[in-house]
Amino acid sequence: MNKLKQFWLNQKPFFTPFVVLLLLIMFIVEFVKGAILVSILPIYMKSVLGISTFVIGWTMALQYLGDNLFRSPVGWLIDKVGYRAVMLTGVLLTFASVVIMVTFSHTFWIIVACTLLGIGTSPLWPCVITGATESVGEQATGTTMSIIYLSWLSGVGLGPVVINFFIGETYTGAFRLLVLLTAVCVAVTFFLPSRRRDEANMKTVLHELKDKRARQQPQESLWTRQARKIRQYMGEVSRSLNVSWAFYPALFAQTFALGLLTPVLTLYARTVLNLTPSQYSMFLIAGGAITVLFLIPVGKLVDRWGTRWFINIGLLLSSFTLLTFTFVSSIYFVLALVTLLGIGYALIIPSWNALIASVIPKEKRGAIWGFFLTIEGSGNVIGPIISGKLWDSFGHQAPFVTSGLVLAALFVLQLFIFVNRKVMVR
Repeated sequence: MNKLKQFWLNQKPFFTPFVVLLLLIMFIVEFVKGAILVSILPIYMKSVLGISTFVIGWTMALQYLGDNLFRSPVGWLIDKVGYRAVMLTGVLLTFASVVIMVTFSHTFWIIVACTLLGIGTSPLWPCVITGATESVGEQATGTTMSIIYLSWLSGVGLGPVVINFFIGETYTGAFRLLVLLTAVCVAVTFFLPSRRRDEANMKTVLHELKDKRARQQPQESLWTRQARKIRQYMGEVSRSLNVSWAFYPALFAQTFALGLLTPVLTLYARTVLNLTPSQYSMFLIAGGAITVLFLIPVGKLVDRWGTRWFINIGLLLSSFTLLTFTFVSSIYFVLALVTLLGIGYALIIPSWNALIASVIPKEKRGAIWGFFLTIEGSGNVIGPIISGKLWDSFGHQAPFVTSGLVLAALFVLQLFIFVNRKVMVR
């Protein structure tokens, strides 16, 4: 007990002004994104526009594709130009996306807005994870990930719930709220630091740049130089990692399982379970609240005891829940399963991300987090496309069963991951 108390007392303070700004931006952006993707677009596109679930899945996938494609370059840019410019560009694109949704109602413009929303939110995770882990240090990755995901879940969970109170016969009130929130987010972003490096590191970087310029050939073009720098940097990133073959498909599988649920969760609740908006909000709150309550305690325990048992139990519990989810008809049983799923993900989130953070060298956090998040994000791109096809072809149970099977496969796959085992798994 004394050792555990001393361990917590030795942690660096997490809530620095810089980290608080990052978490506030994440909360607002995810609030807006969750409200749009969960509560507004699926029902609007299905009921009002009358398009197939498969097309809805593609629309969601384009949003995730825009997010995913830019995560790796964003991570590299964070290392080079700092947080403010990168995050501000993303928030402005998010603002433009919401304005397009408010202004236009044609399906084409909604698809364009979703793609812009994905591109605009791509800097969010690389900036927040890089900034938070850099600020707190190496000894509290589980706690750090818990707090980051607490901010994310609060936004994602409250967005769909709160926005329902602003949706009447039209979506005007809802969109006005989203425009106001994104405008506030733009203002907050200006308070981020312009650079992420301290003065000593900056001198080192400038010295390296001068040496490189001295070695460059006069005829080398700007684009050639930049391409060479990126290749050299990513080569250094690759050589600095010590991961097994199973690590990369595991990164994909974890988000692929979640991506399978994204376009069909609201449709299942409203069209199969016939839940009212208030009942659906209750289910969202139940699952989200359970996850939020467990995140920080689990993160503390992960920092103390390692990741193995938390990942194993979380994957098995979540897999079982999803495999049985659509085979029960009682609302109370469904609510119990939602609660179990919330506990399962509360166990997975801090332990899984602490596992990932343990293999990242601190001098290349931005680029490697961007690279890993790109692999993870590809699951969010492909998942909705396959999910919509499964729903249309095999019925409403297929996406949930497939998601459960993917998590079961991930449980087996992660047993073969041996990355810095003494740090990662105890």
